[in-house]
Amino acid sequence: MNARTTRVLQCSAVLVAAGLVLTACGSSDDNSSSEKSPSFSGRGPITFAAAKDSSGVVQKVIDSWNKEHPKEKVTFIQLPADVNQQRQQMIQNAETKSDAYTVLWLDAVWTSEFAAHQWIDQLPAAQFPLDEMLKPVVETGKYRDNLYAVPHHSDGGVLYYRSDLLKKADVSAPPTTWAQMQAACAKVEKLPEAKGMDCYAGQFQKYEGLTVNFAEAVNSAGGVITDANGKPNVDTPEAKKGLDFLVDSFKDGTIPKEAITYQEEEGRQAFQSGKLVFLRNWPYVYAQAEKSKIAGKFAVAPLPGLNGAGSSTLGGHNVALSSFAKNKATALDFMKFFTSEDSASTFLKDASMAPPYDALYGDQAMVKQYPYLAALKESILNAVPRPQVVQYGDATSAIQQEAYAALNGDKSSAQALKDLQSELQKLATK
Repeated sequence: MNARTTRVLQCSAVLVAAGLVLTACGSSDDNSSSEKSPSFSGRGPITFAAAKDSSGVVQKVIDSWNKEHPKEKVTFIQLPADVNQQRQQMIQNAETKSDAYTVLWLDAVWTSEFAAHQWIDQLPAAQFPLDEMLKPVVETGKYRDNLYAVPHHSDGGVLYYRSDLLKKADVSAPPTTWAQMQAACAKVEKLPEAKGMDCYAGQFQKYEGLTVNFAEAVNSAGGVITDANGKPNVDTPEAKKGLDFLVDSFKDGTIPKEAITYQEEEGRQAFQSGKLVFLRNWPYVYAQAEKSKIAGKFAVAPLPGLNGAGSSTLGGHNVALSSFAKNKATALDFMKFFTSEDSASTFLKDASMAPPYDALYGDQAMVKQYPYLAALKESILNAVPRPQVVQYGDATSAIQQEAYAALNGDKSSAQALKDLQSELQKLATK
């Protein structure tokens, strides 16, 4: 481990407002000007390591590249669907300095961690059309103002709902508050065709999705994870209202008990099979649901909150280049191809992945296919980011541990938030 990495790991962490950002500190000679761009040389076969693709579009785009570049083919390495396992496998690959992974499909929140540990290369920002992308999305690919990952797609949490059942139950509009959602469910569940349906679900298994859903609940109730000065401030009445909504919803049946095991795919499958009236999930679900038995029977709305529209967590994935990879010239060209506006259009059209490019949100053909694009863009522009941090694993693990304990009834909401506050304060002084 070199001196720079040691200094990053040993320095104090600071929790920055609303995003719970733990940033590494550095000495005066450790600024952006001292970063050295790598040499992008070597051509030949490369690999692309990413989450398992249920849409099939990733391989489709890779096949298009391979057809035009027979001597520089890309092999798609599909990692587990579980986000924590993806991150762990990428870290293990980096720690052994393996060249098995060339281009990495990183969760947008991992950039700082991977860059600080020098697991990914700094990229030539001028070679990518960043000025055509949504600014909050571009920022997720930066570390100390340098580009280390290029946006592939963004994400904002949205509310899927059974528009056909709300209409039959005489609910005129999708809910904007949690109370309205519960009232709508009470009406829908009286319908014969809704027998056995549950009201609402999100992602509540103890993994990254729980961090996202917890943060959205807290922010949507007027709480914050840190205060305006960047200090942990999660042990508050407002944050408790957010966590209480989730805890009480499990207790009263608004959220079904089995949802404690839900990740994104389990929630999507439950909604598509007709088990749920409402579902919190990402935009990718739209294209999948349109191919299911509820096609034409659902719609999308912004997330509800305590007293009005809720707050989404900023999601998405970026592509980065492993520091230990071979054939980096090929890799850089593939990254340009994979993150181009044409590729983003394909991923939006075929997999309903939120594009980073501003122009696609106004494309009339796309708007016709996905009427919710304007609302999605607004959600992304106003979304609250998760921590983009060197110690991200510690921060998200603490959140998952305490939120999961509260949802399972092992702790009260008040105790869970008190303990989380304590853990975050410890991280801030390491």
